[in-house]
Amino acid sequence: MMKNSLKIALLASALPFGVMASDEGMSPWYVGGGVGINNYEPACDQKTMKSCGEDSPYAWDVFAGYLFNDYFGVELGYRDLGRAEWTDYANNLNDVGAKGTTLGLVAFWPFASKWSLSAEAGAMNYLVYNNKQWGSKYYSDSGIAPFVGAGIGYNFTDNLKLSAKYRRYENLDEEMWNTLEMESNYWGLELSYRFGSKAAPAVVAPVVVAPVDSDNDGVNDNLDKCPATPADHKVDAYGCTVYKDDVTTHTLGSLRFANNSSVINPSSYESVEKLANYMNQHPGSTVEVGGHASNVGNPDYNMKLSEKRANAAAKLLVEKYGISAERVTAKGYGITRPVMDGNTAEAHAANRRVEAVVTGSEKVPVLK
Repeated sequence: MMKNSLKIALLASALPFGVMASDEGMSPWYVGGGVGINNYEPACDQKTMKSCGEDSPYAWDVFAGYLFNDYFGVELGYRDLGRAEWTDYANNLNDVGAKGTTLGLVAFWPFASKWSLSAEAGAMNYLVYNNKQWGSKYYSDSGIAPFVGAGIGYNFTDNLKLSAKYRRYENLDEEMWNTLEMESNYWGLELSYRFGSKAAPAVVAPVVVAPVDSDNDGVNDNLDKCPATPADHKVDAYGCTVYKDDVTTHTLGSLRFANNSSVINPSSYESVEKLANYMNQHPGSTVEVGGHASNVGNPDYNMKLSEKRANAAAKLLVEKYGISAERVTAKGYGITRPVMDGNTAEAHAANRRVEAVVTGSEKVPVLK
């Protein structure tokens, strides 16, 4: 009764739970077989044994397994553990062996890419059978024997695996005649084949996104740091307008002087004020005040006179209208740049003058 209860409990605990193995494309089912050697442990110390002969230790097994996942599964198999000889006190030769179906749980621990360790526990529904006196007498008994095991395996492929196994069987007993109480140690090699194949990784076609250049400046939006630049502007690699220094020259009129004088007539202050206002509106600009003279008298004297006239206008810009002295220069040109030729009073009056040449420096966009 106790053996039947143990049998039911062990078989029920090993039923599959319906969880599929996790390797995509691989089946959870596998089959295999193994060969090895087995050593029974009566050790000739039982009351029925007079002496022991040699074991015939060659053992084999076949099995099928189901993987719940990569780490846990269940195996159903059939195992023949070989035979052992002994002589009883009636000098009868006994040739005994154990075989039967097995059901067990197996745990796996993959490591180092293709290697794995395993551990197992289960039960063997065994048959102990004794061919006595070279088969002239025969008796047998059956029962449930627990076993545990460990192993190491190597995957040649995703499907094919070779494992080295050790198992220990307990309580391989013959209770009908009460002649045997055996244990067993098994060492062997097993080759297993798992069905299915790993699914090839899905090839995802790259999504090609057409480049977008919203402001049509030649730089795509994903690189454009200056969106909405005018279409006629030249841009850099980041889509920003390229600027240059714009240098322009402006002549803002002439200041007239009396003959042989460097004094600016107050009536001309309005022209100087306009010049100052322009420079204040263009803070990057500078001015050269050029003094000129009429072609009357000594040229050297006229050159000095033109310098005085230029200095007078520059001084007025700085002191009266607040233009920085660093932005103002003065230079005399004497009679070298007349605006009217001739020796008339009209020509002489036109040439006695000061001209302001303004250079404005500011950033302007470079156009395509």
